[in-house]
Amino acid sequence: MSVIYLLISISLIIALLFLYAFFKAVKNGQFDDDYTPSVRVLFDDSVTDSKTETSPTVVSPKTIQND
Repeated sequence: MSVIYLLISISLIIALLFLYAFFKAVKNGQFDDDYTPSVRVLFDDSVTDSKTETSPTVVSPKTIQND
């Protein structure tokens, strides 16, 4: 039974070390995204819906007046 107390205490110490390493990595900017802002310019800002686009109007030659 005393072995279980030893294993629990060792596992808690290891867990705290990993937690410390995680917070240190977050503080130092390890998880900051430096790649996405540089390639964001390559993508369209908004997706256009084909239903909302208007088709160009066709003007017949009879409606054009020659002066």
